[in-house]
Amino acid sequence: MQLHIKLVLETLAEAIFSLDLTEKRQLQELIEQQIFEAEEALYEDDADTLAEIEAVRAEYKDGESVTINEEN
Repeated sequence: MQLHIKLVLETLAEAIFSLDLTEKRQLQELIEQQIFEAEEALYEDDADTLAEIEAVRAEYKDGESVTINEEN
């Protein structure tokens, strides 16, 4: 299995090397978007993060915090 992954990555690298600069930038944008979405999904599923979000929501509900729009 590890050999297969290495071969796939080598093939992928060869394909990337063959791209022109514009295509590499497009690929970079796609990869960055995928990374952002994956990190966001991890963030949303994290128990500590969910607890923080609930604590902040409780503060808003109790009037302990206000949004920037509410300050003005």
